[in-house]
Amino acid sequence: MTAASCAEMTAINICTDMTEGIITRFRTMAITRASVLTGQAADSVIRTLVSGALLVAVGFALGFRSTATPIEWVAAIALFALLALALSWLTLAFGLVAKTPAGANSLSLIVVVLPFISSAFVPTGAIPAGVRWVAQNQPFTPIIQSLRGLLTGIPIGNSAILAAAWCGGIAAVGYLWARARYNWGR
Repeated sequence: MTAASCAEMTAINICTDMTEGIITRFRTMAITRASVLTGQAADSVIRTLVSGALLVAVGFALGFRSTATPIEWVAAIALFALLALALSWLTLAFGLVAKTPAGANSLSLIVVVLPFISSAFVPTGAIPAGVRWVAQNQPFTPIIQSLRGLLTGIPIGNSAILAAAWCGGIAAVGYLWARARYNWGR
């Protein structure tokens, strides 16, 4: 949920930049066209990692105790960073498609709502049949299962492979869509 909320801000930021004219100014400068989007994505990933670190610190302060080894911590951080990167590129595309920052915010709600229809709060087996199918076949469930398993010692099965595949696919689609939309212009 932290990654989704931070990514939502990315959509708003790029849409604001596009509508206020700063991007038009950048396009007249001798900079690589991709640097504007890459900078936004890097900023989003860093912001998400800092927010995630603060969330983990609050969790520890409230009594959470992880059984993860250092390697499992590194794997969890890497997966979280991959999720941040994927959502950043996707929401960059949302921000470039939207006509207003409010529209970018509304498009980004898709990624904010999906964790609520996943295994984040309730095991997928306890979810009613119609919604269960969505919960079992969307990106956040294997990501959440992998992170939960890495940090608490629960077996993750093939969740990590599914999580990496979802993140890679979302990142690729978001990157290609954002680059095409940015190069096409408004």
